[in-house]
Amino acid sequence: MERIDARGQACPLPVVRAKKALAAMGEGVLEVLVDNETAVHNLEALGKTLKVEASGEERGASTFAVTFAKGAASVAAAAAQDAACPAVQATPTGGVVAVIPSEFMGSGDDELGAVLMKGFVFALTQLDELPETVLMYNGGVKLACAGSSSLDDLRALAEAGVEVMSCGTCLNHYGLAEQLEVGEATNMYVIVEKQANARGIVRP
Repeated sequence: MERIDARGQACPLPVVRAKKALAAMGEGVLEVLVDNETAVHNLEALGKTLKVEASGEERGASTFAVTFAKGAASVAAAAAQDAACPAVQATPTGGVVAVIPSEFMGSGDDELGAVLMKGFVFALTQLDELPETVLMYNGGVKLACAGSSSLDDLRALAEAGVEVMSCGTCLNHYGLAEQLEVGEATNMYVIVEKQANARGIVRP
């Protein structure tokens, strides 16, 4: 069994290290140690993406372990995925990605900025071609949390098949991890990967 001690390492390093280790190994078991539940969720999501069985467990105070079991089937699936989807496509094959880095649109007056941002999110729901993904980070994650005036519009996007993703580190920073109402928490590796492979990026 291979082991990576990623405790104390900031997002997205645990995911990046695990992804590289899984790519380099054949069949076998990889254990990754982390110190927070957000990292556990990010690693489990990586396993799902790579079609590798992954399970997390708490090992004590501020210690969690995520175990990846890579069998013959997952080796073949990972090889096929790497051939079809390199980290950065020479010709992007993803759809349009909407990137929301703040709860306000523009700068100058936050009250006006909040009104403009609400209008921006609503406008996304009215596009003839919906974005493939909506990425939110920093203050933008507040839009997907309880009390946001944009929840109904984000729910409409999610119900239409749009990926709605909020930065897990940002949710934790603002104390909002338990208040996420729409979509899922993600990590910086996925945020960068989605933008790198996007056909187009829309920003407020």
